[in-house]
Amino acid sequence: MTTVLAATRADDAMLKFDQQTTRYGSLTMLAGLVLSLLGPLYLLVAGQLEITGSMVWIAFLAVAATFGVFWIVEPLTYYPVLGSAAMYQAFMIGNISNKLLPAAIVAQSSINAKPGTRRGDIAAVMAICGAATVHLLSLLIFVGIFGTWLVSIIPADFVEVARTYILPSLLGAVLVQSIVAMKQRRTTIVAICVALLLQFVIVPLVPQVAMFATAAAVVASIAISWVVRERTNTESISVN
Repeated sequence: MTTVLAATRADDAMLKFDQQTTRYGSLTMLAGLVLSLLGPLYLLVAGQLEITGSMVWIAFLAVAATFGVFWIVEPLTYYPVLGSAAMYQAFMIGNISNKLLPAAIVAQSSINAKPGTRRGDIAAVMAICGAATVHLLSLLIFVGIFGTWLVSIIPADFVEVARTYILPSLLGAVLVQSIVAMKQRRTTIVAICVALLLQFVIVPLVPQVAMFATAAAVVASIAISWVVRERTNTESISVN
């Protein structure tokens, strides 16, 4: 009886948590959107820059053609790991793939919390809070206070090497950690094969698709993984 009551209270608490994060997360994102547009709107109205409506739409279409695919791919890619609450945090803070997502994956792996579960969602929220805190403190100390001094004593060759290899190393660590955490061997093989096929075969043959290679890899990996998925007995019976 005590276990049932505890489970019920936990369910009620998580339901309230989801409702509140959805409400305040939506309001926060809307406020961030308004604040981010205030500067450009002020320049457009009072800056006397002679910007016409057609110029704004052309610029928007140019940006959408380049980055619009990520408006769909990123939410679909990040949501299974982060959950709804952490998604609001991640898209408000930024640097998702190279900072927040690795922090969430490491936190979930550390406590053996499976992504997509309530425990995994809470771990992602706490990990993002910690990552953001460490990031702000690091900026304050190493950039705001000691930034100029550190740059003056670091050899130029070291900075160039770090700039060249830091992003691949981060993405490689995230990839390995995701494979270990998800434990989906078949899906992993499909995703790697699709990525290699696109990168080394299709894109060199048809360079025009390079802009959409990431979206194509995600969609193709999802579709092929669903087709070759391991079917349970119940699913097999229903199909027959």
